[in-house]
Amino acid sequence: MKQSMARSLGRKPEPEHRLKSVSEDPDARRPKVDDTVSTKPIIRVRGLVNRFGSQTIHEGLALDVMPGEILGVVGGSGSGKSVLLRTIVGLNKPVSGTVEVFGRDMLDLSEAERIDLEKRWGVLFQDGALFSSMTVAENIEVPLRETFQMPQELMDALVGLPLDTAQKYPAQLSGGMRKRAALARALALDPELLFLDEPTSGLDPQAADAFNRLIKDLKTSLNLTVFLVTHDLDTLFLICDRVAIIVHKKVRVGTIDQLLRDEDPSVCEYLQSPRARAAQELARQRHEDLA
Repeated sequence: MKQSMARSLGRKPEPEHRLKSVSEDPDARRPKVDDTVSTKPIIRVRGLVNRFGSQTIHEGLALDVMPGEILGVVGGSGSGKSVLLRTIVGLNKPVSGTVEVFGRDMLDLSEAERIDLEKRWGVLFQDGALFSSMTVAENIEVPLRETFQMPQELMDALVGLPLDTAQKYPAQLSGGMRKRAALARALALDPELLFLDEPTSGLDPQAADAFNRLIKDLKTSLNLTVFLVTHDLDTLFLICDRVAIIVHKKVRVGTIDQLLRDEDPSVCEYLQSPRARAAQELARQRHEDLA
């Protein structure tokens, strides 16, 4: 726990010893994984329909999220990216369909079962959703208070922030640090699954790049599965293992290379625009630098 929060806030953690090429059908193609790793999806969505009044957002959407991957979810404005995330975590009830997380049907859980399952994931909402009247330390302690009964001194020790950061309020932080504080809160219970809703929104290019690298590092070091909603093409090309593009009220899913060969006009328009090509070139240069 202390290791993950240290990384999210940009500090060096303490030593560990202290603590078709593309298809709308997710069953049609699986990413290659080691045989020793389970290929059972952590998230499995089938036949999802979301409708608000007369507007249909998703119609028969199907999606799998595999263990240990960063799945980027993209699409045009109003395509339902955040609605999909909120449906998976139980904040939006769909018209029909099934949503399974860790093999449990989210639409058929009791309140107690849902609360218990939620301990296995963390969520970073688009604006960070920090409580403005609480310090950074108090914000991060919220899930600890809700889950465990422990003395204040122990919670302070678990959070383990430097005093100058811990006692600040969200309004006193830069945009990047607010995102990091919200990420630290999302990681407070050492989740297996992390939901990120537009994590680089509102950040300048340098801060967004640093946050992308942080997500990639956390995914590897903490063995996280990441469900990432974004409009940031740099994020898409730099850190995502697979991408789900919401088009025609469904999703087209694949690696970047697979999707670049997709003949769907909406997919081509999204991934082959001048801005997308610039992001792809930046990602290529970064990968060459790391090679």
